[in-house]
Amino acid sequence: MKPVLVLGAGSPEKLGSTITAEGVNFAVYSETATAMWVSLYDELDNEIGRYELDGHDEHIWHGLIAGIGAGAKYGFRADGRYDPDQGYFFDPNKLLVDPYAKRLDRPYVRSPRLRLHRDEAVDTAPLIPKAIVLGAINKPAAPRRKAPGLFYELNVRGYTMRHPSVQGPLRGTLAGLTTKRVVDHLRYLGVDTVELMPIAAFIDDGHLPAMGLTNAWGYNPVSYFAVDPRLAPRGPQELRNMTDVYRKAGISVILDVVYNHTGEGDANGPMLSLMGLDARTYYRFVEVDGKQHLVNDAGTGNTLRADHPATQRLVIESLRYWVEEMGVSGFRFDLAPILGREPGFNPNARMLQLIKSDPVLGRSILVAEPWDPGPGGYQLGQFGKEFREWNDTYRDDVRSFWRGDQGKIGALAGKVAGSAEIFDFAGRKPSAGVNMLAVHDGFTLADLVSYLDKHNEANGEGNRDGHNNNHSWNCGHEGPTEDETINAARRRDVRALLATLFLSRGLPLIQQGDEFGRTQQGNNNAYAQDNEITWVDWERADGTLVDFVSALAEFRRLHPALTHDHFLTGQTKHGARDVAWLHPDGREMNEGDWNDAGASVLGMRLQTTEEDLIVWFNRRIDPVLARLPEGYWTVGLVSDDQAVLPLADRAATLPPRSVVVLLKGQIPPSTPEIPQPPQEVPVQPETPQPLPQPDDVPGNPPQEVPDKAPPEETPKE
Repeated sequence: MKPVLVLGAGSPEKLGSTITAEGVNFAVYSETATAMWVSLYDELDNEIGRYELDGHDEHIWHGLIAGIGAGAKYGFRADGRYDPDQGYFFDPNKLLVDPYAKRLDRPYVRSPRLRLHRDEAVDTAPLIPKAIVLGAINKPAAPRRKAPGLFYELNVRGYTMRHPSVQGPLRGTLAGLTTKRVVDHLRYLGVDTVELMPIAAFIDDGHLPAMGLTNAWGYNPVSYFAVDPRLAPRGPQELRNMTDVYRKAGISVILDVVYNHTGEGDANGPMLSLMGLDARTYYRFVEVDGKQHLVNDAGTGNTLRADHPATQRLVIESLRYWVEEMGVSGFRFDLAPILGREPGFNPNARMLQLIKSDPVLGRSILVAEPWDPGPGGYQLGQFGKEFREWNDTYRDDVRSFWRGDQGKIGALAGKVAGSAEIFDFAGRKPSAGVNMLAVHDGFTLADLVSYLDKHNEANGEGNRDGHNNNHSWNCGHEGPTEDETINAARRRDVRALLATLFLSRGLPLIQQGDEFGRTQQGNNNAYAQDNEITWVDWERADGTLVDFVSALAEFRRLHPALTHDHFLTGQTKHGARDVAWLHPDGREMNEGDWNDAGASVLGMRLQTTEEDLIVWFNRRIDPVLARLPEGYWTVGLVSDDQAVLPLADRAATLPPRSVVVLLKGQIPPSTPEIPQPPQEVPVQPETPQPLPQPDDVPGNPPQEVPDKAPPEETPKE
């Protein structure tokens, strides 16, 4: 049957394409268009019909086309006012992707012909992905929504491109993440929540193609319902299969989502979807000298208008799709303050309230990156008890302490105790904070102790991009070295940092490969490096470090005094004092100790009715004798794998640059029983499962820490 528009049969109820008994219903929102069409395409990308939507109710254009069903390929065309100075860019020769498309037939690509100028001689259809009509998807089993314990951030492509058990077409895809060895590795580490960097269909940043570079991270989305075809070439079922596999393995999957801007960029960017359908509805503008200019609070050329009902509907319905049909357990919101801009940030903004109160989303894992580059964009601590928040103050203060900066002993105590100064209000708990030492945006953990300065020359921007203030050190040599003394010092520092992370209140997060020493060669902004710089090098993995991270996760699980979700007060409850801060002399810290700029050793004694333990942090380059409280103390954990920890009568010798945990009242413990590591990864492919420190750190002088600036997630176009 030839496709035909059935006059008067369309419905505005569901946006996007919906299969009905009569055909396919199409509906799209636009307040300012004067006409709307659906163009249909065959398998050879030829336009086989163009149908003007005859329904128009409450700004929703709709119509029903009979004679088509699942698998039909289509795009929208919109006409209306063309006046770029006032934010109108209508051009019916620009094919537009349905904002509600759930599958695309190809990735987005850049071309000068896609720019916003109106050109009646150029039809952009050959350059634009076509949306594919999907049939119904069976509802997944209930997503795993257990409270997170250990977050693991990974990039789908970078994580699987060099994994020896992920071969051929599985490399770089979601299906590659379902191979047994990949899942086994995550389970061995104790990971219970995997955070996938953006997987929504995205486009390269405008300046990259000319330099032969591509976007490796995905923080430049265009379609909020569709998985990028490069990550799921067989369609969205690849994500659904992955979440099923991980749920059975006891691991939640959450998505890093980018509801702050789109890859359409500024007024010189490509017209792909929202810009051509209704720019003034979906994007924020500001009037200057009588002209409308796109607001750039996201630092990428445009900013979503999160206070408009149509944008709010797009966000809520896409989030619900990922949970209800794809089985994900939650989200990490990139540059989250933009969701609360009205236009200034409002913690009670309607967009945020809609997410929190939604019966599906409100029960999901919600994590905010609480800053954006716009005015007043730093909002750490302001997202309410429903959200957890990335805590960059934890990252900076813990790095600075171990680097050897002066006057950081109090900051260390505050961070390992749960950052009460940020989160202890309105019923929030330490688990509101997500603690991290390194994430995609910045140095890897191995590079943190190997480079004083960033080395981003490969990005083609003259090393001007990326953070300049990394709180890093190099242990005496910049970059790789054959000096085993320096390499040993770096391994020791990485282990001390990781031990600090796992022994802190709050939720720990590690990024891909930091558990075995991954390097990006000093690049701290590798967004454009879809190559060996960001591809995880499994062949050079430090297995000993992997074992240590696994043991840390198990030790944390076995000792609830480390993770009780309440802020430390120093008060006695039920016969136990929750915390005492100890000086290495054996006494409690006093005001003078806290104000000692050179203080480098701290003990944290935690007591519950079940256990009594002390965590010692020693950043000095020499051993330190720590006096102990009365009782019998044994070694529970020591970060330095080469250290022998002598215990004398009421004293312990803390190894240089180490973290030590002592346990009271126990016989000398045997090695904790931890999950067995996966066997050596086979080379043969597997079938994926069914679908300031002169005395502290040698080689680095003390560094003055400048005022904090919120990080810029993706570079400007």
